[in-house]
Amino acid sequence: MAGKGKKRASKVPKKKVEFAYKGYSLDEFQKIELGELAKVLPSRQRRKIKRGFNSEQKRFLQRIQTKDEVRTHLRDMIILPNMVGKKIAIHDGKQFNSVEIQPEMIGHYLGEFALTRKRITHGSAGIGATKSSKFVPLK
Repeated sequence: MAGKGKKRASKVPKKKVEFAYKGYSLDEFQKIELGELAKVLPSRQRRKIKRGFNSEQKRFLQRIQTKDEVRTHLRDMIILPNMVGKKIAIHDGKQFNSVEIQPEMIGHYLGEFALTRKRITHGSAGIGATKSSKFVPLK
């Protein structure tokens, strides 16, 4: 009975927080060159940028500059600041999953946003599934 009489506090709307990653805003990220960006990213991504992109990845970067929506199989491509706001359809082995790139995704791989495995949901056991279920009377 004590919980019924309580009034709920009015919800205060959350403030829209501007994106920042290690002290850089999105505008600063988009102006920064690739070598400087590599210094900010984690070691695996930094190593990939230092070694250079292959020809398919370079072609993908050119296509993303001209088009707003791109389909790709490049799951190992790092999300760069110039991709923010674009729609990319990433292949998961069966179909293309469309993903809109957000600023928080910078530094992650495209493949992280198109899962290749579905969640398994098992059904309930039927009659004869176990030894004891043989003796359940049927109506």
